[in-house]
Formats: sequence, C-alpha cells, structure tokens
Amino acid sequence: MRATVIATFFGVFLTCTYTAKEATKKTKKAKLYVPQIDCDVKAGKIINPEFIAKCPPGCQDIKHRVYGTDIYASFSSVCNAAIHSGIIDNSGGKVLVQKVAGHSGYRGSFSNGVRSLSLPRWRESFLVSEGKPRKGVTYPSTLEYSSSKSTAVKSEPKKPEQDLKGMKSADTSNTSEKASDQGDTARKERQTTPVPTPGTEMATTTPTPTTTTTEPSTTVPQPTTTPAAPRTTAAPAKARPGLHRGRDMGSSSVHPAYASVVAAAARQVQAAQGRGQNTAMEIDSWKPGLSLFDTGFSSKEELNPKPLESISQGNQNCKVDLSFLMDGSWSIGKRRFQLQKRFLGNVAQALGIGSAGPLMGIVQYGDDPSTEFNLKTYANSKDLRNAIEKIQQKGGLSNVGKALSFVNKNFFLDANGNRGGAPNVVVVMVDGWPTDRVEEASRLARESGINIFFVTVEAAAQSEKQNVVEPNFVDKAVCRTSGFYSINVPSWFSLHKVVQPLVKRVCDTERLACSKTCLNAADIGFVIDGSSSVGTGNFRTVLQFVANISKEFEISDTDTRIGAVQYTYEQRLEFSFDKYSTKQDVLNAIKRISYWSGGTSTGAAISYASEQLFSKSKPNKRKIMILITDGRSYDDVSVPAMAAHQNGVIAYSIGVAWAAPDELEAIASDPAKEHSFFVDDFDNLYRYVNQLIQNICTEFNSQPRN
Repeated sequence: MRATVIATFFGVFLTCTYTAKEATKKTKKAKLYVPQIDCDVKAGKIINPEFIAKCPPGCQDIKHRVYGTDIYASFSSVCNAAIHSGIIDNSGGKVLVQKVAGHSGYRGSFSNGVRSLSLPRWRESFLVSEGKPRKGVTYPSTLEYSSSKSTAVKSEPKKPEQDLKGMKSADTSNTSEKASDQGDTARKERQTTPVPTPGTEMATTTPTPTTTTTEPSTTVPQPTTTPAAPRTTAAPAKARPGLHRGRDMGSSSVHPAYASVVAAAARQVQAAQGRGQNTAMEIDSWKPGLSLFDTGFSSKEELNPKPLESISQGNQNCKVDLSFLMDGSWSIGKRRFQLQKRFLGNVAQALGIGSAGPLMGIVQYGDDPSTEFNLKTYANSKDLRNAIEKIQQKGGLSNVGKALSFVNKNFFLDANGNRGGAPNVVVVMVDGWPTDRVEEASRLARESGINIFFVTVEAAAQSEKQNVVEPNFVDKAVCRTSGFYSINVPSWFSLHKVVQPLVKRVCDTERLACSKTCLNAADIGFVIDGSSSVGTGNFRTVLQFVANISKEFEISDTDTRIGAVQYTYEQRLEFSFDKYSTKQDVLNAIKRISYWSGGTSTGAAISYASEQLFSKSKPNKRKIMILITDGRSYDDVSVPAMAAHQNGVIAYSIGVAWAAPDELEAIASDPAKEHSFFVDDFDNLYRYVNQLIQNICTEFNSQPRN
C-alpha cells in the first residue's frame, strides 16, 4: 500500500514538473510578431527609431524610389532600399531598419537590379541590415506611422456599459468607490479616455466611444527606449504629469464635466503608480487635445484657451518643425512685447504641440539672436505657453537678417530636435521694419529648405519710409508675393485675430515647398551640338527649341538659372548659371549664340559641362542637363554620362536625324525612356517642349521636398 502511494505521488510529481517545464518553454519561446509593410512605405513615415519589418514580394520596381547607397535618405522605400543593398531580393523578406542622422549628400548607384538616385541633402537617414534582432534590443510588434494612420495591436472591443460607467464616475461628486473600480480597470488595460470638447456649448453628454488596447500575453512589449524628458528653461520642477494635469485643469475656469474627467484620470494614474505599473504607459495613452484651430473659438476666446493638452502626440495633421523669430528690440516697447508673448502662446495652443505633431522653438532677436528654447525642450502646448510667459525682453536693434542667418545655421539641427521628415518653418515677427538687410539671408535659408513666413505689425508710415533700410523687405524675403507667406497686422492689439489664419498656413504642408517647385528650383544646363552636320538653319531651330524650354521656367538668382555649352571637337561655355538673372536676358543670350561647326565629341562635351557648369551649381538646386545632338559621337559617352549621374546631374538627351539611340540611352538618366527623345527632323523639335517640361515636373514632384 505504502509503495503504491509513493509511486502515485512520484508520478504526480513528475507530471507537474513536466507541465511546468513545458509552460516555461512556451513562455520563453514566444515569438516576436514581425509587422509587414508595403513596398511603397518610406522610412521617414515610420516613427520608430529602430524596427524589424517584413517586405512583400515584388518591391523591385522603379516607382518605389531609393536615394543613396549604403546610407539612404529617409524618403526612400524601405523594401527597395533593402533590395538595392542586397539584404533581400525581389521575393521579399525581413529587414532590420535603424534611423541615423541626415547627410549633406547621397550618392546614387545601380546595384542588385535597382537604380538609386542622388540627392544633395536630406535631414534623416537610415541603414538596412539582415532582419535579425540585435541582442538586448526589444523590437515593436506594431509600427507607429507619422500620418494619422497607425498600426495598432488588435484588441477586444470595450463594452458600452464600461463607457457609461467611466463617464458617470467622472460626473458624480462621491467617486471614491467608482474611482477604485476605474483603478481596477486601469490595472488590466491601457485605456484612451474620451475628452469633452471645451467649446462654447456642450452639444451632448454622450461619451465618444473609447479605444482599448489589451496586452496579449504573446506580444513582445513595444517600447524600446524611454524618451528623454523635455528640458525646461527657467521653470521650477514639476509634479508627476498626471497629477500636474489634474490640478491645473480642475480650476473653476474649466467646464465641470471636463475637470471631473481629468480628475478621475489623474486618480487612475495614481492608482497605477501605487501598484508599481509604468506611469509612462498610462500618460502616453491620452489622445491629442483639441486645439483652438480645431474647435472654432472666437477671437475673444483665443486669448484664454483651456483645452486639455497632449503630452506625447499633438496634432498629427500638422507635423512641422517650427521656429518663431521673436522681436525683442527696444522699438517694440514693454507692453507690445507682452502682447507678442500672448500671441505666441495662443499660436502654441492652437497648433497642438506634440511629438507626433508640430514642435516649436523660439529665437529672440535684437542686436544679436539667441535661442530661448529649441524644438525638443517642450512636448506640449501648456508647458510651452508657460515658458513663453517667462521670456524677458533683450532690447537692441531689429536685426532680422542676422537672426535668419543664425536660424539657418544653428536651429534646425538633429541635436536641437529637428526630425528630418517634418517641414522646417520659420515665422518672423517684426515690429515696423528691420534695421538690417534680409534678402540674402532669406534666400540662403529658403535654399536650405526652410519655409519663411513674415508677420509684420504696424508697418512704416509714409513719412517713415525713408528710414527703412531695405524697401519691400517682405517681398524680397518670402518666396511668393501672393500673400500666402506674409501677414500684415495694423496694430499689436489686433494681433490675436491672425492666430487661426497663421496656423492654417503653417499646417498646410502641401504648400510648404516654398522655394522648391519644378519651375523655380533647378540649374538647367543646355549642351548643344554645333557640328558641321547640323548646319546654320537647323542650328537656329535648335536655339529656338532651347529658348522655348527656358521661357517656361521662373528665372532669377533665387529661382531657376540657365547655362549653355556648345560643342564640336572642342567645347565653349556660352554663358554660366550666374551670368543672367532675368528671363529676358537669358532669352537674348540664347539668341546671340553663334554657330561653330566642326566634329562631334559628345563625351568630352558632357565632361566639360560637368566641370564648367554643374560643379558651380548651388547645393540645393536640382542639376538638369539637356543635351541636343544630331549624330554619333566620335568618343565614348557612357563613362562621362555615368560620372555626371553620380554627381547628381539629371540628364535628358534629345536626338535628331542620325543620332545613335544607344548613345542617347547611355546619356539619359534612368529610366531612359522618360529621359531620352528622338525626332527625325529638326523642324519637329518643338513637339517635345511640353513633354520634356512635363517629365521634368513629374520627376520633381516624386522627389522629397524639405
């Protein structure tokens, strides 16, 4: 009997041990779910700094553009970059992506069946490697996108009675028992709580359905690194974010239902902290607060907005990196300086500051500019507004040009929170007029990809205009004189009226390509065959073709520039990019080009144009070469053409009559069918003017715009 009992006990013990081992083994072997991305997904659209993703088959396609070699601009397709680098092939596979800092230049190349393009500058890069996790790094099982769309772990839908229960507990004065219930809910779920819109009227008390994200036991935790706390300037140490928000929003100036919801949320955070849970997870689950711009406040209400602020998200429909140049000169006076601060605070509130939305820093200028705080200092509108209130006036002159140069060189850096994928915007506040010149500094800033807005207040009266250093300084500073990039306000006391118009313009990212359009952002060099086979009459027809193309572009020192080279056996620089700065001067110069006559050395002409024209191109201009020839070259064209491509030159070839198709394709950039044309007679050249310009613009619109 005893032996039977011992044997039974021993058997049960072995069974339990085996079961426990199996459970432990299953837990240890829980696999990371690797999210799949589409072929056209660009690295810059994904917020995660490091992630593993699975690419589908069939991504080796020219429409999924890639910029760079080994290190790629974040505007590139992740999957096609991985194919270009040899990490995967066209059948797809897993890829490890690591975000790194931007580069001043990206070299194009042809590798593994993919042609990558050159790019002069981009603010964020990425590396691709084999899709295996690095030791000690936890990878997200879902990816967070910078647009309003984002992938999320599927969760069980929250029951309606839970929504009602949460809302009732927020509206009842005696909440101790229900707050405890909510604390229990917080223990089980990360919950996004609906926030009533603080409009002038409460249209309804029915709660908005909430989104609940459960924690599946097989899912690897997403956060890989803890984001650094925003640096504060001249501000006392703050309490825990959840409690801080609850106290501030519980004042009598806030709608009671609003305050009760916030108070209940604060108690949830406290309860979670008491149970040892990660407070950051609770805080991050808050939805972005509605801004002035979203809720339609009147101008009176703009002065005292009170919406609940997002700590980590912000208005995702307005992802811009924004610098305000604040006028601290003595001319503005103390009272108007305070009005300026109030205006900036209202703009910060209306924008909806957050890590996935707009970020804002301030530079104050007088005699010299200085940064009050940069893009990463404050992560929500409330803290930003408080910091603005503490800014002290510098005094001095109103050196706006000096301030723009400072911002161009020092503000939009990775170390200061520049995100790369977000447009860079500068809003310049000016009382009256600047005391230095702004045109050159503005041009350099625009050519670096910075979109410049001017808000001028109390412009010079007629009797004061003789004191203005640079007449029409606003028109010279902004890239368009249509009024989109400039706002004039007659008085500092009416400044609050332009909060919403300014926010709408700053957030209109479709139009934030200020100095960059297909018609005003290029250096175009014509390489013209002047050989004997062309003849005098046909040469004049070629010049007319060149003029017809040139006159379609916006020509100036700061817009598109035109240059020309004529070649036979030898080469001649007809005029350089910086020779003529008006359209009429360029057209007259084209008309004056004299026919040379001689042999046909097209390869040498391409090398000459690269050295004499495009090596002197401005860093942020697109370099476009348009070569016209009527015969086969006496020398090799492929090597000089490849060298030009690698230096960022976009080459178009136009062949007439006896031109060799294989040479035209070798000269043209990829894809050759979009960059090379052939006509049987010089008189038919005019038919390709519109097609050529359309192709130039189509290609431009597919490329990144800072």
